[in-house]
Amino acid sequence: MQNKVAMANWAMVMSKVFGGLNVNALHYLLPLWLAPLTGATFRCVFAAVAFWILGWFARPEKASTRDKWILFVMGAVGIYGYMFSYLMGLSKTTPVSAAIFTSMQPIWVFVISVLFMHERISLLKVVGILVGLGGALLCILTQKSDDLASDALAGNLFCLMSSVIYAIYLVLSNRFLKRTGTYTLMRYTFSGAAFSSLIVMAFTGYDAPLFESPLHLWPLAMLLFVLIFPTVLSYLLVPVGLRYLKTTVVAIYGYLILMVASLTSFLTGQDRFSWTQILAMVLICVGVYAVEIAENRGTRAPTSHLHSSPHA
Repeated sequence: MQNKVAMANWAMVMSKVFGGLNVNALHYLLPLWLAPLTGATFRCVFAAVAFWILGWFARPEKASTRDKWILFVMGAVGIYGYMFSYLMGLSKTTPVSAAIFTSMQPIWVFVISVLFMHERISLLKVVGILVGLGGALLCILTQKSDDLASDALAGNLFCLMSSVIYAIYLVLSNRFLKRTGTYTLMRYTFSGAAFSSLIVMAFTGYDAPLFESPLHLWPLAMLLFVLIFPTVLSYLLVPVGLRYLKTTVVAIYGYLILMVASLTSFLTGQDRFSWTQILAMVLICVGVYAVEIAENRGTRAPTSHLHSSPHA
């Protein structure tokens, strides 16, 4: 059992490191080498194909036709809506700001659970939510547009919207995960996302300068990294952590995305050091931690194991 716990910890570390590097890789690609909507299409279609292939080698999972259609619609609206808004936001703001809003997903999951699933609320949870929202508002209201963020306000709002959309998807998908299985969930939701992305791209057009002649090897390598590691592998590593680690431990690993994205951004010049941004980061981390600690004290939490998203 000890070896499995160690394996679960390493799985979470790799998943979150990939997630953090994903933010920087996407920021490098968008929008110079790849239009946001074209990038969303690449990610959704690649993941759908990959999960169907991997599913053929996995243990068979049962699911009703009705559940498969519901999962398809959830992916068409939820996953694609998340990808659409996140890539649009990341193309306009900095990687650190984008990672800040990604780290808020546990707060949104809890808020949705309170509003629609009669989740019990406590003073510590309320404080955590307010502190986290304060950090988000600080980031939105103080960040200015510059050479690193073409439209910081719009980008941050898109990233905030993506965080809320994905939290809604997590709450809904939790209802199907136990009775359908991981691969069924991934195959049908990403098939729905791929369908939506292809429909949208048919109207908006294909825009990927990195494929124009002559081929640009470094941008292509960045795209392959995004498609293989954060888009597919991270999704497969998270269930390993959830199986052998406590929910709070898994949630705390989510801070690695913010740490890796921030460190990489400062080292590569994708962002500049800002005290307000650092303060926003600290407030959101404290807020999420307070919510998680309150959940771990024994309150009923039907969606708590979804508090860790695999990627950005």
